[in-house]
Amino acid sequence: MAPNLPSPSQGYTLRTHRPGDIGWIIHRHATYYDKEHDWGLKMEGLAAQVGADFLANYDPSTDRCWIAERNDEFLGCIILVKDREEVDTAKLRMFLVEPTARGLGLGQALVQQCTRFARECGYARVRLWTQSVLLPARRLYAKEGFQLVSSDENEVFGVKLIGECWELTL
Repeated sequence: MAPNLPSPSQGYTLRTHRPGDIGWIIHRHATYYDKEHDWGLKMEGLAAQVGADFLANYDPSTDRCWIAERNDEFLGCIILVKDREEVDTAKLRMFLVEPTARGLGLGQALVQQCTRFARECGYARVRLWTQSVLLPARRLYAKEGFQLVSSDENEVFGVKLIGECWELTL
């Protein structure tokens, strides 16, 4: 596992995952997106699938999860995994910054950590799937150089949404 990456000026630390973290990530995605967007159990189901897949296939040479914390308080997370179908592609998954931690530069730090690791691994690109209503995340992706490559209407979480695929060529 990588060492903790302190950001003393911002008051948080980035670290890799340890036992219990993926369960917490699933919990926070389920409760946050239910409260903020009414995405309910379908979001929890997707988060659980992504979390289980990460744990079942975890390879520290190609996959990574980062937790942002301050004094053992969870502030955010992000996961990067190898795309099992396109081996030169990584997927950015499970990105979340707690509302109380926004404005610290934490979201940008997490996204940059992912792209830096993807480059170190030799991936050709990083791809992600998001929803158009998640404006702060979309702004961070664009700032990092991701491009919107496709969008489609969906009701994956029981409400009408526009899903988006974003990609960063490394």
